[in-house]
Parts: sequence; structure tokens; C-alpha cells
Amino acid sequence: MLSNSKIKQIRSLHQKKNRDELGLFLVEGEKMVLETLLSIPSQIEFCVVTNGFRAGEYPEVEFYQCDEDTLKRCSTLKTPNKAIAVVRKSIIPAEESSFIIALDAVQDPGNMGTIMRLADWFGVRKIVCSPTTVDCYNPKVIQASMGAFLRVNVEYMELKAYFDSTSLPVYGALLEGENVYQKTLSPNGILLMGNEGKGISDELLSSITHPISIPRFGQAESLNVSVATGILLSEFYRNR
Repeated sequence: MLSNSKIKQIRSLHQKKNRDELGLFLVEGEKMVLETLLSIPSQIEFCVVTNGFRAGEYPEVEFYQCDEDTLKRCSTLKTPNKAIAVVRKSIIPAEESSFIIALDAVQDPGNMGTIMRLADWFGVRKIVCSPTTVDCYNPKVIQASMGAFLRVNVEYMELKAYFDSTSLPVYGALLEGENVYQKTLSPNGILLMGNEGKGISDELLSSITHPISIPRFGQAESLNVSVATGILLSEFYRNR
């Protein structure tokens, strides 16, 4: 049976400070939990499931059965779907990547998760983030990533120092940048995307070696950062 202490632990992971302290995060929903069980069963602390969940045999994983009301008490979702997994944080082993996405103060969990999903689609294995970027283990980020958290390595660091230490070109997404459709893009480099409202921080502008932009043909004031990231990634990978 699921104890009150387990319920309390799950609910504590809704908050970043507790995720950081415990080194744990939540994966929610039948499809996402099944994918996590298939990919990293050894990193799962335990799973909480309702009667309709069917996972197969995972002897190394503890399963706790509960009713739908209890699952709802534990979940961050309005309509939780059959399962929650409590998972240990870990660094995804990866070779040093020749193409990297950098995020400067991206705040919206949905944008962060979608950018992780885009990285997974295009085969980008590494995202570097400023310390002010939203936590990649936020439940909404995990949900929006659609499993990309299992394959894309996300690291937090001071971006200025990181750019100063690399020889890779830095492509910065700026409104006044060069038309990306008319520019020759290197397959090796860093794509820097800025905050949803303020764009790229002033302190990072000097690190940009190649300012680029998506030309506007209509009247929209701006593009959502995850949409813009998808368009730019498509251009970088067009000739691969």
C-alpha cells in the first residue's frame, strides 16, 4: 500500500528546492512512465500506479497500487493518467557534441520541454542553459519534452564563460541578425536562444559570432522561442 510518507515525498517533488535536495524528479502519465521503465529502470525509485496500468516485469522497481483519487493527490496534472514514477536525476552519457543549443533565461516550462523535444528530433544531444533558465526537471518541462529528457543532456552554467572557452561559432537569434535563409550555416556550432520577452542578455551579445534572424513576411510582432528554435534547427540541418 502507498503510505502517507510516500505521498508526502511525491508531493514535495512538485517544488524545485526539494528536487534539488533529494536528487529526484517526477515522470507522469502512462506513456511517459512506460518509456522511462523501458529506458532507465535502474534509476526509478518507485512507481505509483492505478489498477489499469500494465507495465510488464521490472523486478528492480517497486510498484505501489492506489486509487485514482490518491493518484490525483500526488500528481501535478489536473487529469493524471494511471502512473507516476519517482526517478533519480542523472547525467546522460554523451560524446562531446559538435552542435549545441544554448538557452539564456528561457522561463516557460512548455517552451523548455518543447525545445528539448526538438533537440531530440534533430539529434542534438546537448543543451546548455544559463542558471536563470527554468529547471529541466520541472514536471511541466518533463511532460512537454515527451520523453526527450531520456536522451538529451541539459547542463546549467554561466554562458559567458562557456562561450569564452569554446572554439565553436555562436549563432545568436536576434531580430537584427542576418537573414538565416541567405546565410551559409556551419554544421558545427552553438545556437543561442534568448528569453521570451527580453531576448538574449546584453552581456552575451559580444559572444555572438554570427547574429541570425528569421525574416518576417507578415505582421506578427514576434515568434515563440520554441517555434523559432524549430525553424532555425531545420535550417541548420537542411543539408545534412
